[in-house]
Amino acid sequence: MPLTSTDWIVIAGYLLINLLISIYYRRRASGNTEEFFISGRNVSWWLAGTSMVATTFAADTPLLVTGLVARQGIAGNWLWWGQCLGGMLTVFFFARYWRRAEILTDVELVELRYGGQTAAFLRGFKAIYLGLFMNCVILGWVTLAMVNIITVLLGPAIAEGNILQLGGFHYTFGPPAHTSLMICILVLIPFTGLYTFIGGLWGVLVTDLFQFVLKMSMIIVLAWVALAKIGGLEVLRVRLTEIAANTRAAGTPAADPLKFFPDFHLGWTSDAIWTLPVLTFLVYVGMQWWMAWYPGAEPGGGGYVAQRMFSAKDEKNSLGATLWFNIAHYALRPWPWIITGLVALVVYSPNGGIHPSAAFSQNPEQGYVMVLRDYLPPALRGLMVAAFLAAFMSTIGTQLNWGSSYLVNDFYKRFLVRGASEKHYVTIGKLFTVLLVLGSGFTSAQLTSISQGWQLVLNIGFGTGAVYILRWYWSRINAWSEIVAMAVAAATTILLSRVSISGNNAVVFAKTAIITTAITTVAWLIATFVTSPESDQKLLSFYRRVHPSVYGWRRIAKLAPDMPEVRDAASNSFDWVMGCVMVYGCLFGIGELVFARLLPGIILLVISALAGYLIFWDLSRRGWSTFSGVAKPTDSSPC
Repeated sequence: MPLTSTDWIVIAGYLLINLLISIYYRRRASGNTEEFFISGRNVSWWLAGTSMVATTFAADTPLLVTGLVARQGIAGNWLWWGQCLGGMLTVFFFARYWRRAEILTDVELVELRYGGQTAAFLRGFKAIYLGLFMNCVILGWVTLAMVNIITVLLGPAIAEGNILQLGGFHYTFGPPAHTSLMICILVLIPFTGLYTFIGGLWGVLVTDLFQFVLKMSMIIVLAWVALAKIGGLEVLRVRLTEIAANTRAAGTPAADPLKFFPDFHLGWTSDAIWTLPVLTFLVYVGMQWWMAWYPGAEPGGGGYVAQRMFSAKDEKNSLGATLWFNIAHYALRPWPWIITGLVALVVYSPNGGIHPSAAFSQNPEQGYVMVLRDYLPPALRGLMVAAFLAAFMSTIGTQLNWGSSYLVNDFYKRFLVRGASEKHYVTIGKLFTVLLVLGSGFTSAQLTSISQGWQLVLNIGFGTGAVYILRWYWSRINAWSEIVAMAVAAATTILLSRVSISGNNAVVFAKTAIITTAITTVAWLIATFVTSPESDQKLLSFYRRVHPSVYGWRRIAKLAPDMPEVRDAASNSFDWVMGCVMVYGCLFGIGELVFARLLPGIILLVISALAGYLIFWDLSRRGWSTFSGVAKPTDSSPC
């Protein structure tokens, strides 16, 4: 797909806009670390929430969804749809706590919640582990996804040596995949590092807003155009039915790829394609959202989601931002990806596709880019490439700023150089940004697949989630609880990788998750009870600052009789259930409308709207913010 001069002008214009936004916020971001890393705690809910959505819309996300649809049908998306349960838990149980803590990073919470040398070690370890190692792995697999995109889009042009053909200029680094990697490492990542370096989180937030609008517009356009090119929705249905029949005739069990839920009658560990084994589905919706640490879906909140909560103006904006993020992330965004994934299956399937493709059979994730390449009109290609750049750069920009915040605030400032000026720490943050740019380039060259990266991150986080949730609600949790959970989860994951577990990949995932969670949970519970609790002084300090629900803190609450007790479990639980109903009702309601099933679609959307109204009514009745450090006389009502 050779790009024309017009395409290159569009791409250059997109890059220039990002740079100008960061330059505009340069002075504001350079004042102090709060401005550079959390925008001075002065961000409105809509901007913070949209930035969360833009960040989770990475270059690899459409590819992941296409791969899930190709292997497991629409139901395969429960891999991430199930995490909505944890996302809504963060909205109503934790968003206000995070904002109330008045910290710079979620890792800083370690020494706010725990005391002594053990807490200091844990904070320093997590700063390096998450900010450098884990961050580079995430940056690496996102970069690898962009490499695949560039290779599919520009492979022939690269092979012919005219990828940069503009005004008679020709240049290429070598084979297409190698050239694509060099483009990412030498051009795209450094450019993203530059505007992150200049504009801090303000630059990242505003560019995220611009990038999100561009990305959403173009994925809708692509889905619409691709569906029209194959003849519309009815042709899509007929073709999928034929492909399923051909697949069964070839001896492979196959379910209906259009179903939103797994075919439960196929059994707990079914090997059929285009469906999920029941065991795996139950792990997704019943366990994964609370048991596994994963970037952007941390149990109880964390990472760059917590960073956006810290940046919010107040508790109300923190809650609103996280609520908007979950609605947009799970309900509004998936269907254009899914439609394009289904089109890829119809066009490139080896079992009766319009244009069967061996490349799609070997790597179905690339189907999304293949549809783009083959069906999008030339006039829109430059914009679509810019949209993929936006998806890539919004994630890279956030990861760079978020990772450097750990390295500065929780390692350099905490352990190496204390008492320096704010400008000094901002400068160090910019240097760490450069370090992460180099580290991400190295990591992306080492990974062999996108799934290798995210499976590594997900697997070593199994079983740790309960600790991150309960540390807010159970005063007995201590620093050793977290340390043992992290260590045992990682060790168990390594051991299980050397053990043969029966079943297909989805079944092996489910069994591994259950075993790792069970072992890790037992280990950290034992560690909690055999080690000393945190001192009353530390617990009281945390209680006064965060003012958590009194459940699990009764003894400490008695030491602060001047503070009214918060009893909001029932109300928060109600809002959590309604939040899940609202998001899933909206998600499946839109899905029903997409497939022209009007009555169920309208009913589901009405249910979703009713649930949203009940949330608004409840929060308006009892207050979007409960406390802001000092208790108020009007806060005595049970909320």
